[in-house]
Amino acid sequence: MTTPSDSADTIPAEAASVATSAAPEGKSEKGVRAEASRRRTFAVISHPDAGKSTLTEALALHAKVISEAGAVHGKAGRKSTVSDWMEMEKARGISVSSTALQFNYRSTEASADEAVDNVINLVDTPGHSDFSEDTYRVLTAVDAAVMLIDAAKGLEPQTLKLFQVCRHRGIPVITVINKWDRPGQTPLELLDEIQERIGLTPTPLYWPVGIAGDFRGLLRRGEDGAPREYIRFTRTAGGAKIAPEEVMDADAALAKEGSEWETAAEESELLSATGQDHDQELFLGGQTSPVIFASAMLNFGVRQILDTLVELAPPPRAREDVGGTPREVTDPFSAVVFKVQAGMDTAHRDRLAFMRIVSGVFERGMVVTHAQTGKPFTTKYAQTVFGRERSTVESAYPGDVVGLVNATALAPGHTLFFEKKVEFPPIPSFAPEHFSILRAESAGKYKQFRRAVDQLDSEGVVQILRNDLRGDASPVMAAVGPMQFEVVAARMKAEFNVEARMEPLGYALARRTDAESADELNRQRGVEVFTRSDGVMLALVSDKWRLQYIQKELPDLTLEPLVAAAD
Repeated sequence: MTTPSDSADTIPAEAASVATSAAPEGKSEKGVRAEASRRRTFAVISHPDAGKSTLTEALALHAKVISEAGAVHGKAGRKSTVSDWMEMEKARGISVSSTALQFNYRSTEASADEAVDNVINLVDTPGHSDFSEDTYRVLTAVDAAVMLIDAAKGLEPQTLKLFQVCRHRGIPVITVINKWDRPGQTPLELLDEIQERIGLTPTPLYWPVGIAGDFRGLLRRGEDGAPREYIRFTRTAGGAKIAPEEVMDADAALAKEGSEWETAAEESELLSATGQDHDQELFLGGQTSPVIFASAMLNFGVRQILDTLVELAPPPRAREDVGGTPREVTDPFSAVVFKVQAGMDTAHRDRLAFMRIVSGVFERGMVVTHAQTGKPFTTKYAQTVFGRERSTVESAYPGDVVGLVNATALAPGHTLFFEKKVEFPPIPSFAPEHFSILRAESAGKYKQFRRAVDQLDSEGVVQILRNDLRGDASPVMAAVGPMQFEVVAARMKAEFNVEARMEPLGYALARRTDAESADELNRQRGVEVFTRSDGVMLALVSDKWRLQYIQKELPDLTLEPLVAAAD
């Protein structure tokens, strides 16, 4: 019999080696702490079209996980990014699913006797704003974030929203100003915008030589803003390969670049005069953000991003359980499920649950406990995932992201543990803003339709709402953005061979309610009460004015706001 792991594609050897790179004493408390200390787990947050998927590929290219970067800019002859695997992603050049990339990387900043292979866990996130809830789930699983900003557009709405999530969760942020190879704002204007709009003090580690649209290289800043060195880049054909770098001192840089170097050096010293030099304590405290200028498309500045992550981003730390007690990284194994995805292996229609390891050592085949049910769970098929490609995991450590195959009992927010009981706080749902009735085009495919609805609901692709009036044949989908409905239709067709029909509902917001209030709310015009799959009762309301009227006239009814990212 062929198992899901038997037929899975394998990732390159450099990435696959991560799973088996543990030290011999890795199971001891000292060994677990050492393994955790070399992990860096992060996500990239950005507004759509800021270059997130392109940067993801560029980082993997520099870590030698892939030999050639894909592209999402539609250039003839170039493939789609490896991390974007859904057909919708390839067709539109956007990211609407989550995936996890793991690879080894040795920092170029470490001395010869300190050089170790760090394990990078990059949890890729949907870039489109309609999938904010999926991105929020990912941010519960990382220790740091890279905030990607378009050099021409500056801070955009989706970036601001996701930054607030990072601030709320205490996640330190490294800022990358991307697309410096294209015309854009001045670097000082961009720094001022960051400081004024989000109250984060930018502290550039590298400063661009050449204006936006004429990206020549990076000045590496030292103490008091004095240049430590100049890193000059050379373009490669289409940006598919690692850009060659030439490192030179200040005198050589001046001779090479002339006034462009002088301008960069003067601006770097000006930053120091205004207190914009890196301070590790302030960075980890969420008060400052290291800044790097880059072009992901040309692979300029990408190595510097990786080095900064290794040198400055925090390793895995203790996480508080539902009672507020810290679970230390050296405690027995525990993990949080933050994402469930089906349809990645079309040959097996399997279901993959992504878990972030919080503490202890994970070993494939170990029997753990599912905290929500108290039932045992066997981890027979455990894998790392690189886009659609997979490699079997034998062991993993705090900070690692592991995919569990056919984990039908698991859902986002669930906890797994070994020996020492623990349960971590659940992941809250976003307040939906779009609602649509879902029906099968053919009554003869009702069973497939029900399976598809249950599958997509358990993954959290949309929230499924039901009531007695509409029945199971016409559930209501609730989503943050309308593109989530498109994903539902596409996946029902591709994975279950079911044509679905959708009819928009005229509601604009949802509020949590209870059984005592339901009858009266159902009698109100512009209101309908549903039960979500997790048992929560939701009242859908036509608009905010109708909600205000009901709250004023019937103040005893329960109408509570749903938890969202910034709450």
